[in-house]
Amino acid sequence: MKIERFEDIKAWQEARVLVKMIYNAVESNKEFGSDYKFREQIQRAAVSIMSNIAEGFSRRSTKEFTQFLFIAKGSAAEVQSQLYAALDQGYLTQEKFNELYSKSEEVARLISGFIQYLLGKDKSKELNKLNKLKELNKP
Repeated sequence: MKIERFEDIKAWQEARVLVKMIYNAVESNKEFGSDYKFREQIQRAAVSIMSNIAEGFSRRSTKEFTQFLFIAKGSAAEVQSQLYAALDQGYLTQEKFNELYSKSEEVARLISGFIQYLLGKDKSKELNKLNKLKELNKP
């Protein structure tokens, strides 16, 4: 499948699901919802994942896109760390923590896979260019 819009990217789609899950978790626990700064921080980090994927895609350069994907992956790690804080504060049950952590882990893996794909694609472009140059320089 050719990716024509950022909405076609599986990592973005799953990041969107994670955002919804985080928002639902916050809304389902009164104490979590009342901890405004922490609530906003975890929600912002989750939204940042999908936002950075979209922004990177719009740059249309593999190097810039990859850089934004690394930022998105960092935001996924931020969400995971904050999930531990939410668990420790009693805002999440162990079961809900596991569900959210698992989804954030899936998103991080998808982003990593996409980064590897883009880096490999970039390397094969460079090899093609080198091979063409070699062909042009043959006597």
